[in-house]
Amino acid sequence: MLKVSRKFEYGLHAIVYLAEKSPDEVVTVKEMAAAIGFSQEFMAKALQNLKKAGLAVSVQGVKGGYKLGRPADDITVADIGRATEGEPHLMRCSVEKGKCEIVETCPHRGYMFGLEHKIDSLMGETRVTSLLGHSRPKA
Repeated sequence: MLKVSRKFEYGLHAIVYLAEKSPDEVVTVKEMAAAIGFSQEFMAKALQNLKKAGLAVSVQGVKGGYKLGRPADDITVADIGRATEGEPHLMRCSVEKGKCEIVETCPHRGYMFGLEHKIDSLMGETRVTSLLGHSRPKA
């Protein structure tokens, strides 16, 4: 079955975690990784991709770390996916044009492209704010 990548999973958790903080609150990678329960090394890599995409901002200095790069209501799950993985694709032929042996006769191509589009649309409609409060069980 379909499975999201670890990079996407880390990116999604990181953005939701930052969205739960006040807009000016800066969080270290160490704090975020410990709170979520992820590897600090992988969290740092995910945040680099999120920073490049403008979804997170790094703050330098003694009290440095990360905060959201724009309001949570302006960030979609699709934004996070593109920042961590690039454009969505389910099949080899949607990424490597001309690399599939049966591209001309494939009976499933239309269905799979439609499925890819539906997933991308759903992710594009899902704002980070709709995920707040669902990220971790409350103690």
